[in-house]
Amino acid sequence: MFAMVYITTSGLEESERIGKILVKERLAGCVNIIPSIKSFYWWDDKIEEDEESILIVKTIEENVKEIIKRVKALHSYENPCIIHIPIKGGSEDYLKWLLGEIR
Repeated sequence: MFAMVYITTSGLEESERIGKILVKERLAGCVNIIPSIKSFYWWDDKIEEDEESILIVKTIEENVKEIIKRVKALHSYENPCIIHIPIKGGSEDYLKWLLGEIR
């Protein structure tokens, strides 16, 4: 029923913009931002090295497809990292709160 969505962005500013929209639209009850990470990845047949930011979006399974759609529309990357991770359990009080904050 609950899920997390892991998203990388170009940096803190983009993470804040996307995160606020997802919460404002009630697609997520909470978004955490890890402001700076170093990423290495293949792109156009070469290894890239970038400073990025991470969004951890806490939501319900029913909202995951809409979150992916919204993030793709808002994101600066051609092919952003958006990974859905099911939540199998946790604090019942927290999950009850989370459900109450999501549409």
